[in-house]
Amino acid sequence: QRGFGSMLSIQTGGGAARALDVIRRLKVWVPATSLGGVESTLERRRRFATESRTVPTDLLRLSVGIESVEDLWADLDAALRAAHR
Repeated sequence: QRGFGSMLSIQTGGGAARALDVIRRLKVWVPATSLGGVESTLERRRRFATESRTVPTDLLRLSVGIESVEDLWADLDAALRAAHR
């Protein structure tokens, strides 16, 4: 690995149902509640009633790990495309 990992957030559109569909379709990204490992992980925000209503229900936070960037992009792209059909 060279450089540093990064964090990013995306909105899938379509609310919580679409965000969960995207997560189910991912093969490389690992769903997690903590985003601090070497693997690429993600979490859907606003899963709990105590979270602020200003957080979109379709917000995914992604933490980039040490996997191949091409594999990560391909996995995310495929999941987003399939979920938007």
